[in-house]
Amino acid sequence: MEQLLTLVLIIVLIGSTRAAPPGGTRTFQVDNTDARLTVPQLITKYDYPVEVHHTTTEDGYMLELHRIPSSPGSPVVFLMHGLLCSSADWILIGPGNGLAYLLADQGYDVWMGNARGNRYSRRHTTLTPNMHAFWQFSWHEIGYYDLPSMIDYALTKTNQSKLHYIGHSQGTTAFFVMASTQPEYNEKIQMMQALAPVAFTENIRSPLLQVMSRFQNTLTALFETFGVGEFLPSSSILQEIAQLLCSKDVVSNLCLNVIFQLTGADPNQIDVQIVPILVGHSPAGASTKQVVHFAQGMRTHQFQRYDHGKIKNLVMYGVPQPPVYNVSDITAPIVLYYGLNDYLAEPMDVIKFSGMVPNLEECKQVELRSFNHLDFLIAKDVKSLLYDEVIERIKKWKT
Repeated sequence: MEQLLTLVLIIVLIGSTRAAPPGGTRTFQVDNTDARLTVPQLITKYDYPVEVHHTTTEDGYMLELHRIPSSPGSPVVFLMHGLLCSSADWILIGPGNGLAYLLADQGYDVWMGNARGNRYSRRHTTLTPNMHAFWQFSWHEIGYYDLPSMIDYALTKTNQSKLHYIGHSQGTTAFFVMASTQPEYNEKIQMMQALAPVAFTENIRSPLLQVMSRFQNTLTALFETFGVGEFLPSSSILQEIAQLLCSKDVVSNLCLNVIFQLTGADPNQIDVQIVPILVGHSPAGASTKQVVHFAQGMRTHQFQRYDHGKIKNLVMYGVPQPPVYNVSDITAPIVLYYGLNDYLAEPMDVIKFSGMVPNLEECKQVELRSFNHLDFLIAKDVKSLLYDEVIERIKKWKT
C-alpha cells in the first residue's frame, strides 16, 4: 500500500509539471556512484575522517549520528536535516561546497543528526518499522525526544557544554519545538542558524502540501484505515526509477520538474548531475504524521502541537485544541535565513515568526531572488550566497 501511494504521488506530480531546462556546466566534484553510497562511505570516499555513533531516546528510538571529528576541544557544530531527508543533506555536493566539509576544513567538530524513521534511524528497543506503532510520531517527537538525546550525546562525547546548531527546514521546526518545550536546552546552544525555517505554514505554496491541507481529514482517515505510517518510504525500487527519470542525459528532467513543484523553481542554480545523487538519498523516510502536522498548520495558521481530534486531544493535552508552542521561551540566539522563491519556508511566514523570537540576531534574506527551498543545500553558488556567511558568524561568535 505504501509503495503504491508513493508511485501514484510521483505520477501525479510528474503529470502536473512542465519541462524545465537542465543546468549548465559541471559545478560539483561528485559522480553518480555517490547516489548509492551511505553517508559514512561518502565521507570516507572524499578522504575525510568519519565516525558513526548511536544514542537511544527516552521513548526507545535508536538514532544514528555521523561525525567528522576534529582535534579535541574544537568547537562543536550540530547539523540537522529536513523532512524526508538525512545527514546526507550536508555532504551531497561534495568537498569544497557541502557545509559539513566546509566546517570540517575550518577545524570544527561536525556532528550530523538523523531523525527517527529515516534510513539511518529505523530501530527501536521494542518496535520495528513494520509495526504501525513505530510511525506514531510527528516532528514534535523529533524535537522533544530526538534532538535533546543527540545534543546531549554530542556534548558528552566532546566534553563540551555548548554547541552551534544549524538546521534546514524541519531541522529548524524540531529545534523550535525543543527550545520552547524544554527551555533548559537553550543554555546548551551558543547560536542557532536556521536555513529555510519552518514554524508557521499559513502561506506555503507547495502543491503537495496544499493538497494535503485541503483534504487533510480525509487523508488522515485513509492513512489510519490502511495503516500507512511511513510517508514516501525509501526503497531500492524507487531509487532505480529515480535513476532512470533523473538521468543527467535526459533533456526534460522529470525529477527536476517534480522538485521545482515542491520547492520553487531555480533552474540556473541546479547542476543536473546532482539530481540523481539527491534522489538516491531522498526520500530517506518519515512518518505520514510529520507531513500531516505541517498541513494542519496551513489550516489553523498556528504553530501548535499535533491535532488528534477533540476527544483524543482531551486525553493527550487536557484541552480540546492542541496547545500552541510558546516561542517566547526560545531564548537561544537565532539567525533566520530565507529565500524569496521558497515554496515551503514562505517569506511571510518566516517574518511572522521572526517577530516572536525574543533573542533574534537577524532575519536575513538570501540575496538571489530565485533562491528556493532546496537551494539551501544544493545551489551552485550556495557557498558564496550562504555558507560563507554562516561560517563567518560562527567564527565571530567564538571570538
